[in-house]
Amino acid sequence: MKRYRSYLLAALLSTPLLAQAADPAACDRVRLADVGWTDLITTNAVTRLLLSELGYRTQVKRLSVPETYDALSNNELDVFLDLWMPSSEKGIRPYLDDGSIELIAVNLEGAKYTLAVNQTGFDAGIRSFEDIAKFKKALGGKIHGIEPGNSANKTIQQMIEKNAFDLSDFKLVESSESDMILHVKRADHLGKAAVFLGWEPHPMNNQLKMNYLPGGDDYFGPNLGGATVYTAVRKGYASQCPNLGRLLKNLRFSLQMENDLMEAILNQNTTPRREAKAWLKANPQTRAQWLQGVTKRDGSPLDSGQRP
Repeated sequence: MKRYRSYLLAALLSTPLLAQAADPAACDRVRLADVGWTDLITTNAVTRLLLSELGYRTQVKRLSVPETYDALSNNELDVFLDLWMPSSEKGIRPYLDDGSIELIAVNLEGAKYTLAVNQTGFDAGIRSFEDIAKFKKALGGKIHGIEPGNSANKTIQQMIEKNAFDLSDFKLVESSESDMILHVKRADHLGKAAVFLGWEPHPMNNQLKMNYLPGGDDYFGPNLGGATVYTAVRKGYASQCPNLGRLLKNLRFSLQMENDLMEAILNQNTTPRREAKAWLKANPQTRAQWLQGVTKRDGSPLDSGQRP
């Protein structure tokens, strides 16, 4: 009996406190959304690397923001790591109200999201939302946004339709994030003014001489469109896949981390995965926090190289 107790004690001591049943087989593949934003490319890369180390397979689906909401609600997608609030409030609210999409964690604070002006426009006198209409000719009557369907584009269009700030004669130019930034760089080179959608984290804050415009609180919110970024999942996902849910709830990013990773990915001959791997290696404390209470997919403990 004493020997049995010794074996039992040894077994208990050798079993990590985190030991748990494996996530169900249905959790083996994690489907993540990619809406084309560079910050999401970086956070997806880091998350996919961690998931791979834990024994999960990942699949990234390139969708628009509205398509992402529909896919989450229809169980065709599992995770969206880049839900910006309050700018996404109108688009996401019906899904939150009917429970088909759940917000399980805040993964970034201190972000901002509003209209900005390049240095040429700023020097000319565009210092707030109230100034934009005064420079209609210099701006070509255009405000540059990003991809169609984006919530900020809808906000800009709403301003135009309501003639807020005397913008009724302006046109919203919808394009990709990269095309918008290219336009601003071209305007800078030609000494022309440009008003465009700006946000942080993003390398544009390092690449462009840009100024965020105050005065748009009624449309983009206070503090220059101050934003909180959430992790959104399909209904019941965190409870159906508790180990995955634990990891996703642990993930908290920083402005500096995302700026650095985006800068590296956009400006160097590298890949998101390579940069994510290097960042995780250089930041073991953050990595340990993310893995706190997490096991491998099959419920087994983390290897020594993975253990927090």
